[in-house]
Amino acid sequence: MTRPSPSPVHDRYAARIIDQTARLTSAVEGADATASVPGCPGWTLAHLLRHVGGAHRWAETVVRTRATEPVSDEQVNDVTPDTEDDLAALADWLTEGAALLADTLRATGPEVPVWTVAPGGTPHFWARRMTYETVVHRFDATAAVGGTFILDADVALDGLDEWVEFSTLPQAYESDSARRDLLGPDRTLHIHATDAPEGTGEWLIDLTGEPITWSRTHKKSTATVRGPLTDLLLLLYRRRSPAPAEAVEVLGEKGLFTAWRNGAGYWLRK
Repeated sequence: MTRPSPSPVHDRYAARIIDQTARLTSAVEGADATASVPGCPGWTLAHLLRHVGGAHRWAETVVRTRATEPVSDEQVNDVTPDTEDDLAALADWLTEGAALLADTLRATGPEVPVWTVAPGGTPHFWARRMTYETVVHRFDATAAVGGTFILDADVALDGLDEWVEFSTLPQAYESDSARRDLLGPDRTLHIHATDAPEGTGEWLIDLTGEPITWSRTHKKSTATVRGPLTDLLLLLYRRRSPAPAEAVEVLGEKGLFTAWRNGAGYWLRK
């Protein structure tokens, strides 16, 4: 079997999946499996670990089998805990699945055609998507135990890029009408990361017509969102509120920002 060509970026995502999973399991070490998860109403830590582990195994199956059509995601969504769930055992299972996914991603390479839930169609899509699936749920786990969440700036920056890119896709929204309701004259959004390296932490989302587009531009807009990289990422994933205490502020038409965030983030909440 021909080995795939090396890809530093692809390999970096594989490494990040393992790293973020290790940080997640470390955060919950010694915690109660029945502790509630604020970012996932109705879930306990047992639900959360089952979900993340199921997502890793789902993506691994897609990549390993080189699936060309949707693969059942039952293991992602059916996360009902067993009555005797042991958090340490779940953490070991989660760690094992992350390593399996990373190994499969590296062995397959970034460019082999596979089915994806959004445009991309390669293992590289899954490497990036599972990185931020793990990052956000690491925050959920950390919040559930009252810990401190720290995210490297380059990881948060790329996570924001991914979210904004998804926000331009029709399939990100619940319906065509939900997407069209956001469009109109003079409707633009500017996101500004106050701690990003110069030339990187700017996103301008153009909602003035079809298609929705984005660019890395600094421009006066209908609504502007400012804050640190990590806080902005968590804001888009609805884990933060735009309040001074959270180090994030929304200027201009706050309603437009909220409607866009909620509409464009629909598919990530399904």
